[in-house]
Amino acid sequence: MGDEEQKKGNGRKEATTKNKYAVACSIIGSVISILMGYDTGVMSGAMLFIKEDMKTNDTQVQVLAGILNVFALVGSLTAGRVSDWVGRRRTISLAACIFLAGSVLMGLSPNFGTLLTGRCVAGVGVGYALMIAPVYAAEIASSEIRGSLTSLPEICISFGILLGYVANYLLAKLPLVYGWRAMLGLGALPSAVLAVAVLAMPESPRWLVMQGRVDEAVVVLRRVCDPGEVDVRLAEIKAAAGLHEDAAAAVLPGSGGGKGVWKEMFVHPTPPVRRILLAAFGVHFFQHLTGIEAVVLYSPRIFKAAGIATTSEVLVATIGVGVTKTVFILTAILLVDCVGRRPLYLSSLSGIIASLACLGLGLTVIERSKQQHHAPTWAVALAIATVFTFIASFSVGVGPITWAYSSEVYPLRLRAQGASVGVAINRVMNAAVSMTFVSLYKAVTIGGAFFLFAGLAVVAAAFFYLACPETQGRPLEEIEEVFSRGWRERLGSVPQAAVELPVSMAKPRQ
Repeated sequence: MGDEEQKKGNGRKEATTKNKYAVACSIIGSVISILMGYDTGVMSGAMLFIKEDMKTNDTQVQVLAGILNVFALVGSLTAGRVSDWVGRRRTISLAACIFLAGSVLMGLSPNFGTLLTGRCVAGVGVGYALMIAPVYAAEIASSEIRGSLTSLPEICISFGILLGYVANYLLAKLPLVYGWRAMLGLGALPSAVLAVAVLAMPESPRWLVMQGRVDEAVVVLRRVCDPGEVDVRLAEIKAAAGLHEDAAAAVLPGSGGGKGVWKEMFVHPTPPVRRILLAAFGVHFFQHLTGIEAVVLYSPRIFKAAGIATTSEVLVATIGVGVTKTVFILTAILLVDCVGRRPLYLSSLSGIIASLACLGLGLTVIERSKQQHHAPTWAVALAIATVFTFIASFSVGVGPITWAYSSEVYPLRLRAQGASVGVAINRVMNAAVSMTFVSLYKAVTIGGAFFLFAGLAVVAAAFFYLACPETQGRPLEEIEEVFSRGWRERLGSVPQAAVELPVSMAKPRQ
């Protein structure tokens, strides 16, 4: 009996060690998201100095803010096919190289045109990073910790945004001509390190199976899975990839470069695939309609509208936004695999709706009291406080779960290119908000803009409730089966981690 307990203890210890290895790989793969977050955060403060140095107008500021997302669309639409072709790991390295080029261009830009070009190049890197980081994490992780690991890119984005805010504050003391260039150019250093370091990571075992490199996939699975799970997981992955047991060394026709995926997604999708695409694309569509980009990118303007006057005070306030975002995403990572995706996401939206309504009210009162040269103290306090409650609410649910959920629902054969389209939708909505927010609040007032976002958040809550079933605790190869049920059964489904579905349920349709 003692020997048996010792064996169990050793097995648990080995599984824990392997989980730690999977976590470490996911963290390294998600570092690319820190660079993306840094670029977003640092630009919010750098724009104040760019406007002063280059005498840019509001239209140029909006274009500079939003052009990154336009080119992220280009990056995301190509990243899926590239990752199916060269692998998940090399795609992360390529994204880091693109970031490196963009950061160097921005840091050395002598004029607005060069600055805009560097921002465009960095945008392509953003598209690659947003697509590949959660996909790699989802494919390397076990089902028990997948939610936490696929949320890592979001915490890395938030940490990057915080670093950008801190860089704004510290480098603002440099002479004007050097300050904002140093802010934007600093991203080149970690990009260079990551481009090389990521090559030491293992490749995704699911991608290796799709290439017919089953022996290599087994080696990776032994490093990231419990020994007793390797054969089961391998069988599930092979079934999902369409490989038969006797085809261990053969490349699945058409799978190597992801051919035929677009036709299966958009020309002849099956009912489960249609439901999966609706859910995955929908969460990306609604994420930025809650107004997060407006708050993060234009938080300095919001704080100024709320009565915070000096540039130094504004930058300190934005650091507070970054800290809040990071802390609450860490909270989400601790909860997502315990509480589930749906409860966190819907609770998050409730907080978002309340915060946006209160922020709209506070800013409306402040704006209307400008003629009296003194805004009510309660309105100023309400506006500032609800910026932070909004960031907290978004970060504990909608932010990380959008990426976790959308990276895990696709079938293996569609995952990379499906995630690619989802990121493209995400970037289009991001660009739409960031490039129109100044014009929007000038047209309907800044308070009215946030009332509008509150209404859109209500629509987002209805969509997620009706279209997105729970995926907590299910192996990737079983999630397609959840979407094959009727919507009432899908919404009421409870994952049973102890019950394994037959492998045949994960097989692709002929």
